[in-house]
Amino acid sequence: MTTALITHPDCLKHELPPGHPERPARLQYILNTLDTAEFVGLIRREAPKAGLESLARAHSEAYVRDILGSIPKSGFASLDSDTLASPGTGDAALRAAGAVIFAIDMIMAGEVKNAFCAVRPPGHHATPAQAMGFCLFNNVAAGALHARAVHGLKRIAVVDFDVHHGNGTQDIFTPDAGLFYASTHQWPLYPGTGRVSETGVAHNVVNRPLPPGASGEEFRNAFETGVLPALSSFRPDLLIISAGFDAHLADPLAQLRLEEDDFAWATAQICAIAAKTCAGRVVSALEGGYDLDATARSARAHVRALIAAGSGTIYG
Repeated sequence: MTTALITHPDCLKHELPPGHPERPARLQYILNTLDTAEFVGLIRREAPKAGLESLARAHSEAYVRDILGSIPKSGFASLDSDTLASPGTGDAALRAAGAVIFAIDMIMAGEVKNAFCAVRPPGHHATPAQAMGFCLFNNVAAGALHARAVHGLKRIAVVDFDVHHGNGTQDIFTPDAGLFYASTHQWPLYPGTGRVSETGVAHNVVNRPLPPGASGEEFRNAFETGVLPALSSFRPDLLIISAGFDAHLADPLAQLRLEEDDFAWATAQICAIAAKTCAGRVVSALEGGYDLDATARSARAHVRALIAAGSGTIYG
């Protein structure tokens, strides 16, 4: 098999108060559904910790040190109005960013075609200098900038289908014409960014907001008419997916009405473009998804599509 699954037990040790939606069970349910005979061929690797140099490409060194210095020895520390840290949070956040970086290294070494990073905390809301929206470090941005600095790739794209707009990734990518960010997301909704008019320094940002209650058909239309043509024209050397599954109709934090097949379809479409422009190089990183069963089923469909793309078959 040519698909990697990258995770680490430390990502389960990011504990939050009872009732917080970003709970360890989100990841455990995904790992359980991928620990079946269907996925026995996945190349499984443990995520290393990201180093300061890697994180400082997306954030300032001072910010990284401040975040790691804020991790409590017991109890909880507030990093933002809805972003908390516990004693296991620092290692989890370093593993989450490290997974994306490691996945890129594996792909560039020819060890796998694509990878899914089953990690937490998520990252796409983290700006260069602010933790927010459950996110500490911007995992996909750190990976993209690692691909440039270490592997010499010039054009890196992130496609984000989380129900919330990835404002942090957009902030990092907006001034750099060699970076491309595309997002479908519910509007209006936290964090209040992601208007169609936000297009980046060189039309390298594409936002396709969807109204509450939008269906899978509307989601696919937004992809087909906005995201995919722009992505194809950008011709990335590497493609990264911010794979949030909270646009699922069962998710408690938003009101889109996607189902598992919609995530699988989007994954297959992204991988098809990657096959044409960058030898199929795709790294996916878990973002949101807060209904445990729906998130696990959606992740399973997503990984099936990655496996199909990596083996050169058509999903479905």
